Amino acid sequence: MTARRLGSLLIGTLLVGGLVGAALLGPPLLRVGHFSAEAPSPTPPEGWERIRFGENDASTQYDLVRADSAVVLLAESDNGASGLISRPTVDLEEYPVLEWRWKVEALPANADITEKTADDAAARLYVTFDYDGLGLIDRLKLMLLRRVGYAEAPSRALNYLWASHHERGAVQASPYTDQIMMIPVRSGSTRVGQWVHERRNVLRDYRRAFGEDPPPVNGVALMTDTDNTGGRATALYGDIVFRARRPEGAVRPASTGGGD
Repeated sequence: MTARRLGSLLIGTLLVGGLVGAALLGPPLLRVGHFSAEAPSPTPPEGWERIRFGENDASTQYDLVRADSAVVLLAESDNGASGLISRPTVDLEEYPVLEWRWKVEALPANADITEKTADDAAARLYVTFDYDGLGLIDRLKLMLLRRVGYAEAPSRALNYLWASHHERGAVQASPYTDQIMMIPVRSGSTRVGQWVHERRNVLRDYRRAFGEDPPPVNGVALMTDTDNTGGRATALYGDIVFRARRPEGAVRPASTGGGD
């Protein structure tokens, strides 16, 4: 065999091996919210449905709009408490990194995520989990939450949010249940009115919040809420994706917080 033929054979083998390896690893990302591929509309984006929180009759308004050269999700809340949910199944061992972008136009005045009577936020992104390990007390708490208007209350969740004021990056239990752990990735008026890209390693955050490995993700929800303070808030949400684990030796991309 000539050196040229041997070189061609080796190159072909490497190419085929690379393709097979890529197929085995799966796609590099999973799109959860592909709002930029939608047309402006007052109806929920493809694959998302409306959900209500609490007993307040007022709802947050969600519309697909064109803003800053792309279609995004606009949330406007005036004493409202409702959200949108998508229900993907995601294995965080394969896709540990969550990325999204958002812009807050106005923060709810007097909001405090540590108090039930003031637990509002301009922007929230929930990651819910297929968790069946609740003890008796936690099962009773969840049953009560669902009876008093929180029909979509998850058995366990991480809540990334843009708080009005709270320590950024701190892990804080929801005032309703310690099975929902809140992580303010933004806090206060700094960068209000600007698009901000967020990147979180959800696998790492779950372990930090709950002290164990996570079950599969079974939902992603968005919510802008002002029902407890009776105020107003406006936010824009961009595309949302889960990214595959970074290969060994790969260069770490720039991050705004909590990357892999």
